Amino acid sequence: MMGFVEYLKYVALVLCIAGCKKQHSFTLIAKKEAVYLPLPLKVKAPVDNQMTEEKIALGKLLFFDPILSGEKNVACATCHHPKNGYAEFRDLSIGVNGKGFGAHRKIVKMDSILSFVKRNAHTILNTAFNGISETGQVSAKKAPMFWDNRVESLEAQALEPIKSLEEMRGFRIAKKAILDSIVLRLNSNKQYKELFRKAFDNKVIKAIHLGKAIATFERSLITPNSRFDQFLRGNDNALSISEKEGFKIFKRVGCANCHSGPMFSDYKLHTLGMIENEKLAAPDKGAKDQFQFRTPTLRNLQFTAPYMHNGKFNSLKKVLEFYEEIAGKKVKNPNVAAKDLDTLINKVTITAKDINLIESFLNSLNDTNFDKEVPRSVPSKLAVGGDI
Repeated sequence: MMGFVEYLKYVALVLCIAGCKKQHSFTLIAKKEAVYLPLPLKVKAPVDNQMTEEKIALGKLLFFDPILSGEKNVACATCHHPKNGYAEFRDLSIGVNGKGFGAHRKIVKMDSILSFVKRNAHTILNTAFNGISETGQVSAKKAPMFWDNRVESLEAQALEPIKSLEEMRGFRIAKKAILDSIVLRLNSNKQYKELFRKAFDNKVIKAIHLGKAIATFERSLITPNSRFDQFLRGNDNALSISEKEGFKIFKRVGCANCHSGPMFSDYKLHTLGMIENEKLAAPDKGAKDQFQFRTPTLRNLQFTAPYMHNGKFNSLKKVLEFYEEIAGKKVKNPNVAAKDLDTLINKVTITAKDINLIESFLNSLNDTNFDKEVPRSVPSKLAVGGDI
């Protein structure tokens, strides 16, 4: 017997569907099916860091300027370059101890500590929507960042790589002193002083301004017009027959249990028992030392290979085959017991015959319309993008 509250929800759903006309809706309250909405066309910024053209321009220069690294040889763009979809075609990034671009970047000096960054580089595209709910609500202040959700907001995220030993800091400057050192450099640069003054109306540059400027640039990098977004907005011809079938299978076999909402991520931590990357000296235990890692977005996958938190899979087919195996109780990581795997794995029913169609659907989530322009120079006069 349907209760009164359930009845009201059902009536509301019927009215919503009736009023949506051709707008696609994929909601079944009774089965708690995942909800999919198109990405918002506009970004919601924090009240204390509204987006302006001056901030975006400043943040972009900072993003490409190795002045932010301890050795002045690494920029944010070193591992998040627009030519690579603001990600990197590497399994594990090489920061201050590297030279070269993308897959061709090499370690300069073999060092057990500075050899590799521990995890695969997330794409910066659409990080403005990190943490977005199934209903499209975004909290810029509470947006989860990194593979382990260890900080919230783009403003906080922007400063973390600068403080990281193997990413941008290096050995020359202590962690507790690095931000002060970088801010001192910026305050000593006449061009940056003027750019920060225009962006923030301040006389002295502070670390908080640095984080806000980079965060604002990152918020400008959105791709809300993939063919799937067009489909959700009413263009039934935006997807092929195989892509539509792949979407149905994607939901039916359990992918949607974690990959839901506008960003195809629940932004929660899950233990999957992913195989380790042998390049690391010790196993990556993830969040809370429980081998937990955040559900990544599935948008723009054409730019983000290799996949998973440690970049162990070079193709989407390999990723889907991995889920097929763990759904069959085949634990891939000897450090993770079967009983510790996320319970949602029990609901995954993917089989080999599903893989091609799911992969076809995932290709509809790509959108190549984003800022790819690289600055010709940066205020520090250092190499744009670092030693690449």
